Amino acid sequence: MEGIGDIGGYLDLPQVILYLFWGFFAGLILYLLRENKREGYPLDSDRTDRSGGRVPVIGFPAPPPPKTYRTAHGHVITTPNARRDDRRPVAAEPVAGFPGAPLEPTGSNPMLDCVGPGSYAQRADEVDLTYDNQVKILPLRLATEFYVCDGDDPRGKPVVGADGEEGGTVVDLWVDRSEALLRYFEVETSGARRRVLLPVPFANVRRNQVEVKAILGGQFALVPALRNPEQVTLLEEDKIAGYYGGGLLFATPGRREPLI
Repeated sequence: MEGIGDIGGYLDLPQVILYLFWGFFAGLILYLLRENKREGYPLDSDRTDRSGGRVPVIGFPAPPPPKTYRTAHGHVITTPNARRDDRRPVAAEPVAGFPGAPLEPTGSNPMLDCVGPGSYAQRADEVDLTYDNQVKILPLRLATEFYVCDGDDPRGKPVVGADGEEGGTVVDLWVDRSEALLRYFEVETSGARRRVLLPVPFANVRRNQVEVKAILGGQFALVPALRNPEQVTLLEEDKIAGYYGGGLLFATPGRREPLI
């Protein structure tokens, strides 16, 4: 019976520390998986129940309990929540009957129908603000504290689409005052004479013109408009990015076909 009750004789300190680490790491992974489901859950499945409603998808682990956040600009956000604010009809239908089948656009213009690469989130229809509650993204005609170096200014250059046709002219630049970088080119379209925004990542500035491969020259006239010509809201930013992103697949019929 020698050694009974001698706990130290049966415990190895490094092994105990290893087990504690494993337990901590497993708990950390579980915590992160739950926090990852704080927005967007439960998901709406392609499958429907007997009443015709969508079958919710939760998975493991379950979403965390609701938590309330107070933003720097006075908003109160609680997540997760049971709201379903986005009830837009989907202008597309599955190409096959199995769950997760690709969607085929059915609307008149998939670049505007919020389908595939042209989709966008229903963000707040209000302007983004800086830390000190100033409008974050403004044209240079208003953000006079910023300027473009000589020789690098694209204003006045024509904007050419993927078909080589001119879609408009750069008339101003929109700057992010928090990040101190350009976000958009303001383009006056050739035909309709309306002003639209072109995200900088979709533009390739050449010596004599600005090239855009995402859309055709004539499609600049349909870029989603701004409610206020001097400001862009979070929702408008997503719509604009979705339009150009949709053009990468839907601008021409050939872009939806296989490469070979």
